[in-house]
Amino acid sequence: MEIMQAKELVIKAGKELVASGLIARTWGNISCRISDTQFVITPSGRAYETLTPEEIVLVNIEDLEYEGEIKPSSEKGIHAACYKLRPEVNFVIHTHQINASIVSALGMDINNVEGENAQVIGNNVPIASYGLPGTGKLRKGVIDAITRSDSKAAIMAHHGAVCMGVDYDDAFNVATRLEDVCEKFVLDKYNSLTGAVAEGLTAINDYVTEKFIKKPLDAPEFPACKSERDGSVFNISLVDGDGAVTRIDIDTGDIIAGDASIESIELHRAVYKKRKDVNYISHSKDPYTVTCSKMGKKMRPLIDDFAQICGATVKHAKYDPNNTLKTSKKVVKALKGRNAVLLDNNGALCVAGNEFDGGAIEFIMNKGAKIHVSAKMFNKFSPINPIETRLMRVIYLAKYSKQANK
Repeated sequence: MEIMQAKELVIKAGKELVASGLIARTWGNISCRISDTQFVITPSGRAYETLTPEEIVLVNIEDLEYEGEIKPSSEKGIHAACYKLRPEVNFVIHTHQINASIVSALGMDINNVEGENAQVIGNNVPIASYGLPGTGKLRKGVIDAITRSDSKAAIMAHHGAVCMGVDYDDAFNVATRLEDVCEKFVLDKYNSLTGAVAEGLTAINDYVTEKFIKKPLDAPEFPACKSERDGSVFNISLVDGDGAVTRIDIDTGDIIAGDASIESIELHRAVYKKRKDVNYISHSKDPYTVTCSKMGKKMRPLIDDFAQICGATVKHAKYDPNNTLKTSKKVVKALKGRNAVLLDNNGALCVAGNEFDGGAIEFIMNKGAKIHVSAKMFNKFSPINPIETRLMRVIYLAKYSKQANK
């Protein structure tokens, strides 16, 4: 394939994968083989929506060498291994798609894939042993997995999935079908465990809520708000409201304009006062995140991106609109070194430097909660090693900081 054609195809795939929800932000990576010795791949840490051909990097399959100042994805070795081991493969997609990520935390192969999904993917989907992102250990795990199976997909433990195809359309189809396969796998496990037939994954959330949350937490529920810093003030509004905005002075707490009765004003103000790096706050009441907030326990990462983006752990704290001073301080303390905190009975508060990053943090928080609830359901709760989660968090923050300052 001509190199420019391959680059354009990778860019097209990135945009379509983001639109489909199989990839978000800069997570995951995409490559296309151009010959027996080379492939092109997405760069490290750049958004798919704005990629140009000049940013797509040409890499040697044998030694992973490349030219130019733009770094290829840190997972280039996995793509090279796919091309070495599968001569028929010409397009590779690495995703962090949600249902595959659930299975990645459960640590089990998927056997007996049926029907059209089997025709596209293969009869089974192996799981690769865990390794930190960008490491030889991760690559070895993927190599071992695809060596012991003829599947076009492999699940990467605590990480995501790698999907291979003879061309772009085939690889995209594999990634799409894999979500269906993973959902069916999880639902079949639920049906086997409970004897009930679940029509959707929400049944797992309902089951966990009923089975594992026996003693309600002593924390009043309150509406979710989002807010944004604007110099010395911040603007806050109800997530499910009419869009009306209230403006509050951060230092004094004085209401400049709007509704003073919003119950979480002091919570948001306390965060802005303490965290100068925070300019945007969102409050998620996603059903899975609410379930996790009702457990009264900190969340330990079951997938890499949760550790990187939300925190090496996500603690919980009680916020009481009737005791704002004391409880706001506890929430702020629980947020130290993190970008999310569980609010007892009330989902999660996500904090970021801007709205774009805030949306990403909330997305990963909700995804992590869905995985957390599923792992609880199947008693397959095996978090990533704490040392590795802290290391990932530090590396991610340092790397992201450099990219943000470019």
